[in-house]
Amino acid sequence: MLYRLAADALLVLHLGFVLFALFGGLLVARKHGVLPIHLLAMGWAVYVELADRGCPLTGWEQTLRLQAGDAGYSEGFIEHYLLPILYPQWLTWPVQYVLAGVVLVVNLLIYGWLYWRHVRRH
Repeated sequence: MLYRLAADALLVLHLGFVLFALFGGLLVARKHGVLPIHLLAMGWAVYVELADRGCPLTGWEQTLRLQAGDAGYSEGFIEHYLLPILYPQWLTWPVQYVLAGVVLVVNLLIYGWLYWRHVRRH
């Protein structure tokens, strides 16, 4: 039971990281000190998508699930939890490039908006 709770907690943390990597620029609008952390998170998210190396959080979650007696899964976090909701079954390299591009474009738009706001005020 403890392993299952730890795996579920890690799943929530992982989802939080994905959301932070995608939308963390909005938090930077309120707390400027978060900028370096968000840039690192965004860079890591893009790297994981493009390098096909996998995120260590996925491996840790799978290990905890196996120790809890649950079945693990072979694909990555995004493919297992998020893509079935957002995309059909056929995950291909072009789709992963699109996901990396979405992270970059969303954040470029957010940072562009923050820069425009900053310039407009001064």
